[in-house]
Amino acid sequence: MIETAARDDIDPDSLTPNDRIDFLRSYAFVGMHVLALGALFTGVSISALLALLVTFWVRLFGITAGYHRYFSHRSFKTSRPFQFVLAWLGASAGQNGPLWWVSHHRLHHRHADTEDDIHPPGLKGFWWAHAGWIMSRRYDGYDTSLVRDLRWFPELRLLDRLHMLAPLSVGVFLFGLGWWFEVAFPGLGTTRWQMLGWGLFVSTVLLYHVTFLVNSVTHMWGRRRYATKDRSHNNWWVALLTLGEGWHNNHHRYPSSERQGFYWWEVDVTHYILKGLEKVGLVWDLRVPPLRAYRR
Repeated sequence: MIETAARDDIDPDSLTPNDRIDFLRSYAFVGMHVLALGALFTGVSISALLALLVTFWVRLFGITAGYHRYFSHRSFKTSRPFQFVLAWLGASAGQNGPLWWVSHHRLHHRHADTEDDIHPPGLKGFWWAHAGWIMSRRYDGYDTSLVRDLRWFPELRLLDRLHMLAPLSVGVFLFGLGWWFEVAFPGLGTTRWQMLGWGLFVSTVLLYHVTFLVNSVTHMWGRRRYATKDRSHNNWWVALLTLGEGWHNNHHRYPSSERQGFYWWEVDVTHYILKGLEKVGLVWDLRVPPLRAYRR
């Protein structure tokens, strides 16, 4: 059954002062969009486009497998070193530190699509759920009580405080690589500014909005396999863009399952990669949906 349910606008009278969008406090988020537009004026090359694709998909995996399925829901196990790798990949996507991200996501699951939810499109509109909540004052900090399990690790606390170093290091690497291409392989037509612009700025903005589709679109449009109390939907095209995160009704029904595409036709690239990592011993104990999930 295809269902749609949500408003697509924000009623300004329904927002408290802390809820209102503050563009000045959102300088990093807004600035990244400006820099992405600036990247369009650097020209383009095959190398720059490849950098965009690699940094987009690798960092998206850091969000889907790391921040979401591992840290937020503990749907599989891994070693402490690889745990940090996942945290760094997630932080490199420019979506704040792991403790901040996980705390807000757990809060969302606790109050999904109610007045206490952080991004309910049915109550505050599509754009609030998509990006507006991030730009409000209310969510600058996070509830430490929701991430007590993660705060045991000093390296995660440090990364959370210094999370901007992760995307910055990606930018430094891309700039240096582009400089080397200019000197060693001038025939490529690739410049340092192209590599930085397309590989970091454009890639990060795409990461923002692809990730945000899960908060907005999948709580408005798609199919509902399970009668959950929230408004989560399975949306195939969001799943394709997000490495499998679009099977959101499945996820809200069984949030501890590492696999979110429950059937073979529900493409879940994050799950496929994690199964591969399981074979080489980097992750283990991948949690699966119970048998009753298939008896509707």
